[in-house]
Amino acid sequence: MSHGPRSGLAAVSSALLAMSRHLEVRDVLKTIVASARELLDAQYAALGVPDDHGGFAQFVVDGVSDEQWKAIGPLPRQHGILAAMLHEARAERLADVRKDPRFEGWPSAHPDLVDFLGVPIRDGDEVIGALFLANKNCPKPEGSCGFTQDDEELLGILAQHAAIALTNARLYERSRELTIAEERSRLAHELHDAVSQKLFSLRLTAQAAARLVDRDPSRAKGELQQVAALAAEAADELRAAVVELRPAALDEDGLVATLRTQVQVLDRAHSARVTFAGRGVKALPASQEEAVLRVAQEALHNALRHSGADHVDVTLDRRGSGAVLRVTDDGSGFDPRAVRRAGRHLGLVSMRDRASGAGGTLTVESAPGKGTTIEMEVPGG
Repeated sequence: MSHGPRSGLAAVSSALLAMSRHLEVRDVLKTIVASARELLDAQYAALGVPDDHGGFAQFVVDGVSDEQWKAIGPLPRQHGILAAMLHEARAERLADVRKDPRFEGWPSAHPDLVDFLGVPIRDGDEVIGALFLANKNCPKPEGSCGFTQDDEELLGILAQHAAIALTNARLYERSRELTIAEERSRLAHELHDAVSQKLFSLRLTAQAAARLVDRDPSRAKGELQQVAALAAEAADELRAAVVELRPAALDEDGLVATLRTQVQVLDRAHSARVTFAGRGVKALPASQEEAVLRVAQEALHNALRHSGADHVDVTLDRRGSGAVLRVTDDGSGFDPRAVRRAGRHLGLVSMRDRASGAGGTLTVESAPGKGTTIEMEVPGG
């Protein structure tokens, strides 16, 4: 190893602690890759989790910008050196990966890789991933590999702990999926009971209003007002249940793409102009991304349903390792203190709870006739 024993041990310890700190699979993969690249001082690092169809279910890189990654195109297939690590379950250390007979090329936008070190990630006899590094940051005599035998052994140790962290994360996510399934079943029963009761009451009240409309119009008017109130309560029950279900798009597309898509849909569905801008935001821990999305949804609902706004702007900006969400409208605004005194919250309590639950903060700026800005900041990972 190029570091002294003390500094090397500290670096390994930091890497292992970082891997064990996360429970979400995506966060674990990102941490493994970043830790490996930093620990072995490489220009590039990547980790692929294979699927059952010759491709990769997940593929995480470090050292490549978002723009480069988009230009590279689709995820790689399981071929060449990657296939060897996955199917033959052995480490690969090469002076020049391009000269290996198994090399099959890469897209034009792909960075140029030379010296290469890769190891399989194994859970018992099963290969659950491949971790590899390229372009060691050190002087390399012609034809020699910058990665040493010590580097290979160190990466192997890292891969063993990566297998543990990844397996634990998968077990956690599976447990959470079961919990979510149980919660959805509970919500379905509650939704059925609550909404069915309100719809039944609504039907009876509407029938009563129909009988009264000719002989007692004033009482019929009161019954119709009750119909409107019951319909609003039923709609609120539906919205409250739906909001609790995490959209699949967040897991598949990430926070920025999910927000952009939802804003585009709302822009088409409402007369108000709804816009979105995301600037420099990196992926956040899953719990924070969900909290940001939920706060954005609640703030958008308030702006579009209650404020009478002509324009609603949603922005998501990077701040340090975290992000700041702002939802701003030019609507009627309100006095937050008066809302609290009246016992109406416009979802503010829920939004504050979500922000604090994700380790973040929420601020509300509004005044009658001055529009409203909801700002939420989360710290990132």
